[in-house]
Amino acid sequence: MNNTRAKDLPPSSRIDVRQGNISVSGRFSLAESINFGFGARQAEAGKQVMRLAFVTDSYDDHTAVLVSQPAADSIHVEVVAASDPGRALQQVARMLSIDIDGTGWDELGRDDQLIGALQAARPGLRPPLFHSAYEATAWAVLSARRPAAAMAALRDRLSEAHGASFDIAGETLHAFPTPEQLVRVNSFPGLPEEKLQRLHGVARWALEGKLDTEWLRTVDPVEAQRGIQEIKGIGPFYSMLVVVRALGHTDVLAEGEPRSLATLGRVLGRPGPVDQRELAALAESWRPWRTWATVAIRAAGNRLAGP
Repeated sequence: MNNTRAKDLPPSSRIDVRQGNISVSGRFSLAESINFGFGARQAEAGKQVMRLAFVTDSYDDHTAVLVSQPAADSIHVEVVAASDPGRALQQVARMLSIDIDGTGWDELGRDDQLIGALQAARPGLRPPLFHSAYEATAWAVLSARRPAAAMAALRDRLSEAHGASFDIAGETLHAFPTPEQLVRVNSFPGLPEEKLQRLHGVARWALEGKLDTEWLRTVDPVEAQRGIQEIKGIGPFYSMLVVVRALGHTDVLAEGEPRSLATLGRVLGRPGPVDQRELAALAESWRPWRTWATVAIRAAGNRLAGP
C-alpha cells in the first residue's frame, strides 16, 4: 500500500454553510453516487436527490441531510437535523469524496485508455464512502459471512429501534445507533449474540476515540488496518474495507476484492479474473488515484464491455 492520503492532495471543497453549498473541483455526478450501492446503502437508479441519516463524526449525535446537485460544480445540502451544520457539510463532502480536488483524476482518464473507458462508463462517479469509520466497522461485523441484503434490512430495523429516525423530503430514514446507544442494546431479534457482542466492541472502540475518522485519516493506512484488526471479528479483509471505503484515501490499492479482479479480467479480455500481482503492476501508472481506479473498475460492471 502507498501512504498517499486524501489530506496530501489539494482540497477541493469550499463550504458555504449559510447557503448549504459545497463547491466541487473536477467532474462529479451526484446521480452516479446515488446509483452506487455499497454497504447497507442500496443503489437507487434514476434518483436525483440523496437522503442521508447518520451518526455525526463526534459519535454522540445524529445528522440528517438532503443532498442535490444544482450545478456541475456545486452540491447543495439541506440540513434537516444537525447540532453543527458546518461539521455536517464537511462530513457530507468526505462521504461523497468531493473534499478532494479531482482534476488530476480527470486528467488521468484523458491519458490512460482504460481509466478513460471506466470514467466514461460511470461519468462523474467518485467513491461514495461510509458515513464514518465507526459505521463502516459496525457494518463489517454485521455483514461478515451473511447476505448483504438481509443484513441491510437488519441494520435498518436496529437503527429504527435504537438509533434515530428522520423525515427527509417525504421519506423516513433510520440512522444507526450512536456508540452509547449501541452498548445499551442487550438483545435484538435476528441478531446473534456473538455479533451483538462484537458490535459492543466496535462501540467501545469508538467511545475510546480509537475509531475517530479524522484521526485515522492521518495514520499510515497499513498501521490503521493493523489497529482495526484488534477489534474482535475484524480480519484483514474487513479492516481493509474500513480503511479504503471510510477514510477517503485516494491511493490505497485494495487487496483481495474478487469483484474488481473479475471485472478487470473481463474488461481486458481474459478468460478469468486477473490476479492481485497483475492488478498491482497495472495500477502503478494510476498513482496517486489507485483507490479511485479500483472503485471505478468495480462500479463499471456490465456497463463496460471487454475488447
